Amino acid sequence: MISTSTKQRTIKKEVTLKGVGLHTGKEVTLTFKPAPPNHGYAFKRVDLEGQPIVEADATYVVNTNRGTNLEKRGVTIQTSEHVLAACVGLEVDNILLELDAAEPPIMDGSSKYFVEALEKAGIEEQDVDREEYVVKEVISYTDEESGSEIIVMPSNEYQVTTMVDFGTKVLGTQNASIKHLSEFKDEISDSRTFSFLHEIEALLEHGLIKGGDLNNAIVYVDKELSPETMDKLRVAFNKDNISVKPNGILDNLTLHHPNEAARHKLLDVIGDLALIGTRIRGKVIANKPGHFVNTQFAKKMAKIIKIEKRNNVPTVDLNQPPLMDVVQIMNMLPHRPPFLLLDKIYELTEKMVIGVKNVTMNEPFFQGHFPGAPVMPGVLQIEAMAQTGGILVLSTVPDPENYLTYFMKIDKVKFKQQVVPGDTLIFKAELLSPIRRGICHMQAYAYANGKLATEAELMAQIVKVKDQ
Repeated sequence: MISTSTKQRTIKKEVTLKGVGLHTGKEVTLTFKPAPPNHGYAFKRVDLEGQPIVEADATYVVNTNRGTNLEKRGVTIQTSEHVLAACVGLEVDNILLELDAAEPPIMDGSSKYFVEALEKAGIEEQDVDREEYVVKEVISYTDEESGSEIIVMPSNEYQVTTMVDFGTKVLGTQNASIKHLSEFKDEISDSRTFSFLHEIEALLEHGLIKGGDLNNAIVYVDKELSPETMDKLRVAFNKDNISVKPNGILDNLTLHHPNEAARHKLLDVIGDLALIGTRIRGKVIANKPGHFVNTQFAKKMAKIIKIEKRNNVPTVDLNQPPLMDVVQIMNMLPHRPPFLLLDKIYELTEKMVIGVKNVTMNEPFFQGHFPGAPVMPGVLQIEAMAQTGGILVLSTVPDPENYLTYFMKIDKVKFKQQVVPGDTLIFKAELLSPIRRGICHMQAYAYANGKLATEAELMAQIVKVKDQ
């Protein structure tokens, strides 16, 4: 179920961080910039021609070998999870992340420095409600190969629990939980990434960990250190001496938490699930999480939410008196029969409108549109949705009778099922952004027989008649 609760948030001003990418070893500058409502999270590659943008969207995940890596039209973003976790953890909804390389700086391998930067920039509310997906039943994803599993179950707020077991004595079994995102900063954000010694050796062999040093990754020693390996590590990490601490961790790092590995996995889960693109109200339990299972679960959730949004048929009691009847509609809209395609308005707020049309055999268009098998033309369904949206935008001016509404753009149109005589069409139009200069950008839906019939993204502008 989709609900709105509280306001969306962004940062007050831009803020910049510099560091190196863990896998590229290259210097990189990351700038967090404020973004408008409904923008979400997106990365901008300012080092490339045209400064392309890659949205933080699960559909763009291309591989998860050493982090969550995104690609859109050949433009890549590597290791996106730590910076996204910081944004979610501070409950920032809209932000643009500008990068002059493919990978954000690794910093200390946690989200701590990103959290500090965002707090330094300041966080402010925006005048648009935050959308949330309310979990009503258990949803799960299992990776049969690894045995990793993620489920989400109903809960009053977003909670996350991770359970980690890599089958090694040095790490053992660990758990971590947060009951509210407000705990992220103090309990989770400083938990650093970790690796096992055998993984580090393989990465060094292939030259894939150029930006690593012993300050941005905890290395668990899961095998005996040979003199040859010690030499390689000294060179790779530019250290005179390498040693193993009594708790099985390589060299000079001190754990921030006894269960830091499980906490970092929780951080990764939060960052990866940011790719769903919608807030979740539910409890996530991740058993042996990893970037592959996290992002597969994110894709599954995004698909479920998209389908539910489409099929989220408005509840309208057609036996109740409408908010506006056809006479009141004609007082506001310039359209007249046979081109008035709206009978009643049942709901009207600042951001959303619900209207109804009873489709009868007497419609003029049925005379010529397949008389033997009458079907309402799709373009007229779009026009009817636009007229419904016209009520929304015209309700913002004191003299709607002096305005005409013109289309500016029709996008992402899909026809799902036929509309035939006898159907009652329910239209829902909701703003995608605030109305400015008489321009209305909205998502519109038409439902018939309890199912989505048509959907489209519409943009229209109202113009005063005397301005023609």
